[in-house]
Amino acid sequence: MWRKASVAALLALVVGCLYHGCPELPEQLLQYISPDGLQSSPQSEPRLERVISDAWDSLITLPARQWSRVAVGVNACVDVVVSGVGLLQALALEPGSGLDHEVLHSKEDLREAFVHYMERGAAAERFFSDKEVFRRIARAAAEYPGAKLYVGGNAALIGQKLATYPELMVLLCGPVGPKLHEMLDEQIVVPPGSLQETDEYHLILEYKAGEQWGSTRAPQANRFIFSHDVSNGEMSSLETFVASLEEFQPDLVVLSGLHMMEGQGRQLWEERLKEAVAAISDIRKDIPIHLELASMTDKDYMNSIMQEFMPIVSSVGLNEQELLFLSQAGGGPHAHLAGWEGVPAVGQVSDILLWILERHGRSDPSSEAELTRVHFHTLAYHVLATVDGYWANQEAAVAAGARVASSQACGTRVVDVAKTELKAPLRFHSSDSEPRVALTLDPTAPVTAWRRGNVTFHMTPVLVCKRPLRTVGLGDAISAEGLVYSEFKSQRTF
Repeated sequence: MWRKASVAALLALVVGCLYHGCPELPEQLLQYISPDGLQSSPQSEPRLERVISDAWDSLITLPARQWSRVAVGVNACVDVVVSGVGLLQALALEPGSGLDHEVLHSKEDLREAFVHYMERGAAAERFFSDKEVFRRIARAAAEYPGAKLYVGGNAALIGQKLATYPELMVLLCGPVGPKLHEMLDEQIVVPPGSLQETDEYHLILEYKAGEQWGSTRAPQANRFIFSHDVSNGEMSSLETFVASLEEFQPDLVVLSGLHMMEGQGRQLWEERLKEAVAAISDIRKDIPIHLELASMTDKDYMNSIMQEFMPIVSSVGLNEQELLFLSQAGGGPHAHLAGWEGVPAVGQVSDILLWILERHGRSDPSSEAELTRVHFHTLAYHVLATVDGYWANQEAAVAAGARVASSQACGTRVVDVAKTELKAPLRFHSSDSEPRVALTLDPTAPVTAWRRGNVTFHMTPVLVCKRPLRTVGLGDAISAEGLVYSEFKSQRTF
């Protein structure tokens, strides 16, 4: 059925181009509507997926100059991964209508927020304010049949992924308790100041594509994360992290955990964000800093991060929810959208990415901002937007991120195309407004590039896992892999 749908889509594309006079339809697409392309058998592998996967393997090469020491901080914890519907049922909660909550105060808030995001198939992360109620829920989660414990926290997950490269030395700074320390890769260095007597636990409520609870049906697999995590919430390891850099001497810094402060209240995050900006500003200017964002709901807080934090980092990683919320908080392009309808339109994503680099980055050579790279990922495709002259090997970087998304979601060492499906658009536009260039996905060269001013965009599809085994940490793995294959070329004199 998938092959027939793919062929039908390609046929429509070709016929449309012929009718409207498209000047350059890639010849490679024509082979997929040939008589041979229409033939299929239950044993045959999906044709487009195989072509894309093979093309990735050819173009993904490490950069000429690679990182040797990467410092990562500052959120770390132990993840308890459990069936979301199963746990809520075990807590004697009944299905019902969904409602988003910026902070969770009760089990009922948890149920409503979980349903709200499950029916959208979207990821989210929230702070649970009641410490005792959270402990009871955490105990029930740990005892639930099939519950699993993993390394958690964006920084720890990024560190774990980077540590799979033997030539990389990784420093991880965050609240590391005994259980987490035991689970970390032996290649990861944890400074003594980051070690603490107890672990921080986060509960990951997963659901599968098509899973149903009451009248709520999940359109795709995803997860809902919540915690009562004060150490990470206050970014208590930040100063230890920055102090460790002088001895460690990294050539790349990766920072995450800002989203954890949101649940601590405005007074805390306003003060702590200023302290974080001051601390990060102390890092040598020739060391690139990547900021990994996560789910947030407070527009004032997000706007403060954009205004105060983004200009002092070199690179940002985010997903479709974070991208749209960022635009809504800052009054950017397509801020009127309540949410994405299905797969986010590439042109709209491109508009927001350009706006970020123009408003808060260094697309203007006279700007004092450091931001020159944004790595966007969504289920169906990824886009890397970079200011010209600062980054190299980005075609390989965006493809590497997409490849690891496919393999990790399916729990395989390499991409198993029989377990994946192509959901990216075969044809899309560079912008949602003028100048609006029509672009076509070529499976034999599956990274499409275009320029807008002095910003270059690289887009590649994702081979989406049909039955994902685990969705937690995919964004962190994508960003980590993209950074491994990236080369930073500063044009400033220090």
